[in-house]
Amino acid sequence: MDFGEEPDTGSDGQRKKKRYHRHTPRQIQQLESMFKECPHPDEKQRMTLSREVGLDARQIKFWFQNRRTQMKAQHERADNCYLRAENDKIRCENIAMREALKNVICPHCGGPPVTEDSYFDEQKLRMENARLKDELDRVSSLTSKYLGRPITQLPPVQPMSISSLDLSVGGLGSPTMGPSLDLDLLTGGSPNMGFSFPTAVSEMEKPLMAEMATHAMDELIRLSQSDEPLWMKHGDGREVLSVDAYDSLFMKSGNQFRGQDIRVEASRDSGLVCMNASSLVDMFMDSSKWLELFPTIISKSRTIDVLANGMTGRSGSLLMMYEELHVLSPVVPTREFCFLRYCRQIEQGLWAVADVSVDLSSRDNNSNQFSPPSRTRRLPSGCLIQEIPNGCSKVIWVEHMEIEDKSLVHLLYRDLVISGAAFGAHRWLSTLQRTCERFACLMSVGSSPRDMGGVIPTPEGKRSMMKLSQRMVGNFCASLSASQMHRWTTLSGLNDVGVRVTVHRSSDPGQPNGVVLSAATSLWLPISCDRVFTFFRDETMRSQWDVLSSNNSVQEVTSITNGSHPGNCISLLRGLNASQNSMLILQESCTDASGSMVVYAPIDLQSINIVMSGEDPSGISLLPSGFTILPDGRPGGPTSGASSSSNPMGGSSSFGSLITVAFQILVSSLPSSKLNVESVSTVNNLISTTVQQIKAALNCRSG
Repeated sequence: MDFGEEPDTGSDGQRKKKRYHRHTPRQIQQLESMFKECPHPDEKQRMTLSREVGLDARQIKFWFQNRRTQMKAQHERADNCYLRAENDKIRCENIAMREALKNVICPHCGGPPVTEDSYFDEQKLRMENARLKDELDRVSSLTSKYLGRPITQLPPVQPMSISSLDLSVGGLGSPTMGPSLDLDLLTGGSPNMGFSFPTAVSEMEKPLMAEMATHAMDELIRLSQSDEPLWMKHGDGREVLSVDAYDSLFMKSGNQFRGQDIRVEASRDSGLVCMNASSLVDMFMDSSKWLELFPTIISKSRTIDVLANGMTGRSGSLLMMYEELHVLSPVVPTREFCFLRYCRQIEQGLWAVADVSVDLSSRDNNSNQFSPPSRTRRLPSGCLIQEIPNGCSKVIWVEHMEIEDKSLVHLLYRDLVISGAAFGAHRWLSTLQRTCERFACLMSVGSSPRDMGGVIPTPEGKRSMMKLSQRMVGNFCASLSASQMHRWTTLSGLNDVGVRVTVHRSSDPGQPNGVVLSAATSLWLPISCDRVFTFFRDETMRSQWDVLSSNNSVQEVTSITNGSHPGNCISLLRGLNASQNSMLILQESCTDASGSMVVYAPIDLQSINIVMSGEDPSGISLLPSGFTILPDGRPGGPTSGASSSSNPMGGSSSFGSLITVAFQILVSSLPSSKLNVESVSTVNNLISTTVQQIKAALNCRSG
C-alpha cells in the first residue's frame, strides 16, 4: 500500500480518486515524541520507528517532512506577528515625535526652533563677534576725542535675575574694597550655566554602554595588576602611568590624535581600609553615600539612570552617574564628569568598580550648541577591593583622566594640580581611609573616658554629635566650590589671590534662613602642613588667630576621637569670657596623607543639650567657617599632609603649605533683604585681619 493513498475507480467516468490514510492517536503520539528528540531521523531510526508504530518507512519519512514544514510555518507566523507589532509601535512613536516637533520651542529664548537654513555655526558667530569688537573700538576712539578721556569700559548690561533675592547695593562703594568689586556678580551663577543632565538612556543605547563598561572593567583590572613599564615610581613615591607604554598596550582610536593642549593625569595607589568589601561596594554604588565618603573631593553627585540592577548583591550593576570634583579653594576650577559606573564580583571576596566617561555631546540637543564640547574625560578608572578576614579591605585605586584646561589654574595651586596630586589616586585613597575610620568610630557603641569627658552621658549622644559635625564639615566643603553655579567675586588685593566673596539665599533645614555671605582667600606659607594643622587645632593658640575671640582663651569641654591619628577628633570648646557663656564652639579637625582641615561653628547651649541627649540633630542650624591645608605640590617637596610628614614640626622652608581661610556670615534673616556695603566690608576686614594674625603667629613675613 502506498503512503497515505490507494487507487480507486468510480463508475462515473473511471476517474482516479485519492483516499487519505489517518494515523491513530497512539501512532501520532509516538511520532511526536520521536520528533521532539530528533526532528531529522536517519534511515535506521525510521525503520525502527516503522516497526514500532506499524507504518511503512516511506510514510515515516513523509510524516517527518510534513511536520518540519508545519513547524517552520508556525515559527514564521509568530515572527511575522512580532515584527508587525514592532512596526506598529515604531510607527506610533514616529507620529508622536512628528507631532511633538511641530510644537517644540527653544529652551533658551522661548521662540520657534532654529532651522538648518537659519542656523549660525560657531565660526560665523566668532566672525560676528570680531566685527562688533572692531566697531566698539572705533566708536570708543571717536567718543574719547569728544570727552577728552579714554573710555575704559561700558556699563555692564544688567542680566535678568533668576533668583528673587535682591542684592543691589545703594550708595557709593567702600574705598576698602577697591574698584575690582562687582556686586552684580554676587548673585551667584545662573542655573543655565550648570551641567546639562542627559535624559534617560534609551533601550537602543544600553547595549553600547554595557559594552563600553565591560571594556573599561577589563582595562581597569589590567591596570591594577600590571607593574613596570606601565607604571613608574614618581620622585615622591607615587605611582604614575607611562603614557607611551599605555598607548602601545591599549590601542585606541583617539590616542594617536591627543592634542597638544590635553594633559594626562594617571596615578595608582593601594592601602588598607577599615571597612568590609561589600559595604564599600554598596556605598560606591549609591550617589548620596558616595558624596558622604568624599566631601573634600566631590562637591556634587547624582545617579542619572540605572542601566542594570545586577544579580545577587551589586555584581553586574551598571549606573550612569554625574559628579563634580573640587579642590577646597575658590581659585581652582571644578571638574565635571558624566560617567558609567560598573560593578562586578570577580571572585569570592574580590570586587571591582570601574568608571569611564560618557560623551553626551552627540545625543543631547539641549546642550549649548555654540560652545565646543569639552575634551576633559575620565578614562577607565576605579578600584579593586579585596576582602580581608579582619573586616577590612585592601583597595587598589586607579585614577586616569585626560584634562583640557579651559580655565587657568591659579599660580598658587598650579604645581599641585599639574602634578596630578590634586585629583590623583593618592588623595582618593587617603580620604577613603580617613572617612572609613570615622564611620567605624560612629558605629562603635563603646567610648573611652577621654571621648566623653563626663559631658556626653550616652553613646547615642556621641553619635548625634558626630552626625552633626559630619553635616557641618559637608556644608563647609560645599561652600568652597568654584563651579559655574558658585561664582566668586574678588574684593581686595590682600594677596595675589585676594578676598573672594559669594552670596546665596539659605533655606535648608540645617542652615539659618536668610542671606548668607561667604568669603575666602588662599595663601602660601613656607611652613609644613604638619605645623600649620597643629597650630589651628590647638585651643591654647586659638586667641592668636581668632579675631572674634577678642584675645580671650578657650577651653575644651569634651572631645570625641574619630580616627587613628590624634588630630582626627571632634571638640566642644567654651570661651572663658563671661559674655560667651551662652555659646559654645563645635569644631572638627581631620587630617590624612593628602591634606588637613579644621572646621568650626558656634552653637548655643539649647542646641548642644539636644545633641547630648541623643536626639536627631538635623534641625540644628550651623554656619561653619574654617581652614583647609594642602601641600603646595612643588617639586622636591612632599605631597602628603600631616600624617605622612617625617620632618619635625617647623621643618625646612624649601616646601610649604597652601592655606584657604573661609568664613560664612548671616547677613540678614530675611531672604528678601538687600546686601549692603558694610556687610561686605566687614567680612573683607575679618579675613584680612585673620590672615595677618596667622602670619604673625607663625613668624611669616606679610606680603
